[in-house]
Amino acid sequence: MKPSTEPPETEVLRETIINNPELVLNDTAIMQSLVSANDKKRGGNIIDLRGAAMKSLENKLGNLESTHKSVIAAAYDNLAGTQQINRAVLKILEPNNFESFIDVCAGDMVKIMQIDFACLILETKQKNVDLKFSILGNYLIHAPAGFIKKYMYLDGTSNKVKVKLRKLNTPNQFVFSKTSHKIGSEACLALDFGTDTPPGLLILGAKDPKQFSSTQGTDLLNFFAKAYELVAGKLLP
Repeated sequence: MKPSTEPPETEVLRETIINNPELVLNDTAIMQSLVSANDKKRGGNIIDLRGAAMKSLENKLGNLESTHKSVIAAAYDNLAGTQQINRAVLKILEPNNFESFIDVCAGDMVKIMQIDFACLILETKQKNVDLKFSILGNYLIHAPAGFIKKYMYLDGTSNKVKVKLRKLNTPNQFVFSKTSHKIGSEACLALDFGTDTPPGLLILGAKDPKQFSSTQGTDLLNFFAKAYELVAGKLLP
């Protein structure tokens, strides 16, 4: 028997690979290195169709894995959002009078929805309101007639929606006067209390300019807005 000229470590590695080929076949980095070395050995003028097909398949699998991760992340975000809204709806059912409803609900919205600001704007039937006396507490604002419609459609659009999400370049000082945060985005939830009662507007604000965006879905916030206006409407003084 001819003695081996290979170093002991190399011989052991060779025997390990021969006896356990899956160690190489299941390792993407090793396979890529082997294919690359084989291509160099063949020369640049020779096309390895099988290698090219494997590389194409590898790219497709990589893209599929990336898409799979994105879908899982989106599903997780949607589940987390649903749980937040469910907790928020349960919270607004607790108070039995309007004052506690404002304090408890608006204050807890910040924690539950992981935002930085919340307030309820109620219109009066008057066209002019003294702004110095219109901000009541930390979460309630009285606004003149027509204010909500004007604020809701700052971007010039006129289509009637219940929820509007947008980035804020210059936050309204009347709306955000009670917060020290620089609000970068907001969700505006229009509230309809019936024909004989002026409308309301629930504002949810975030420092992150990307937290509320016009490209996001509004199904969950639409549901919350309807629940909120039903409860608030019953407790209005």
